[in-house]
Amino acid sequence: MALTGCTTIRSVNKTVRAPNVLDATLVQLNSQIAARYEAIQTINAAVDIKASTGGEHQGEVKEYPAFAGYILLRKPSDMRVFMLVPVVRSLALDMVSDGTDFKLLIPPRNKAIVGLDKEVTTPSKNGLENLRPYIIRDALLIPPVHPDEFVAETQSNRILPPARGKKETTEEPDYDLTVARVKSGKELQTIRVVHISRVTLKPYEQDIYDAAGRVVTIVTYEKYQKFGDIDFPMNILITRPLDEYSLNIVVTKVTLNQKLDDESFVLKIPDDVPIQKMDSAVPDPKPSGPTQKHR
Repeated sequence: MALTGCTTIRSVNKTVRAPNVLDATLVQLNSQIAARYEAIQTINAAVDIKASTGGEHQGEVKEYPAFAGYILLRKPSDMRVFMLVPVVRSLALDMVSDGTDFKLLIPPRNKAIVGLDKEVTTPSKNGLENLRPYIIRDALLIPPVHPDEFVAETQSNRILPPARGKKETTEEPDYDLTVARVKSGKELQTIRVVHISRVTLKPYEQDIYDAAGRVVTIVTYEKYQKFGDIDFPMNILITRPLDEYSLNIVVTKVTLNQKLDDESFVLKIPDDVPIQKMDSAVPDPKPSGPTQKHR
C-alpha cells in the first residue's frame, strides 16, 4: 500500500538492553531468598532516615530533614529504633517492639505511646502517625516462602535511567515472584511480590499487599554491599501509598549477626511522661513494683 503525505520523525531517548542477563529457576530464586534471610540473625545499623508525607490526594508533599539514628533488629521480631535531633543530636524518639506490642517515647514532646504493632484500623490523616515498627522490620529482610504459601514466577522488564555520562536508558529484565496463600476454597490471596533483577539476581523491590488486595507497602533496595558472604542493601526506600508517606533509610554503617542482649530491647518510660494508649494488649506500662521492666 502506497503511503502519502509528509512523514515526521522525532527523536526519543534510546533504550538499550542490559548485557550479561542471568538465568535462574524458581527453585534457585527461592533458595537464594531463604539463604539470604537465614544468614542474618541480628542487624545493628547506623542510619540516616528522611521522611516525606503527602501526595496527589493532599495536593502537596512535605519533606522533613534527615535524622541520624540506629536500628537494632533481632530475629524473630525484636526491634528498636533510636532517632537523634539534627545538629544537637539529643534523643528525638525511642521505639521498641517485640512483634506484638510497641512502645514509643518522644522526649522533645514529653510523650509516650503504647499499642499493638499491627496495621492501624482507623488511620490518621497524618500518614506518619500510622507508622508502626513492623513496617520497618518487614522492609529490612525479605522472608522466604512459608510452607503454607504458594509462589508463581513471571517475567517483565524495567527501564533504568541513563547512567552518569550516558544518554541511553537501559531495559533490564527481571523475575517477579508472587507469594500467595489460600483465602478460601480455590481463592488465593496475594501477600507480596518480590522483583528480582536478572542482572544481579538480587531483589530490587518488594510489594506488600493487605487482605483486600491493595498494595500497602512498596520497598525498594539499592546499593548492595557484601559483608562476608552476605549481600545487604545500603539504601532502603519504604513507600506507603495509601498513607501517603515514605521513609528513605540510608545505612551508613552496619554490623550483622552481632550478639544483642535483652536489655537492648527494653524501653523504660519515665514516670513523669504522659502515655497515650492505642489499641493495645499490653498491661498498664507503669505497674507498681520496683523490678518491673517495660518492653
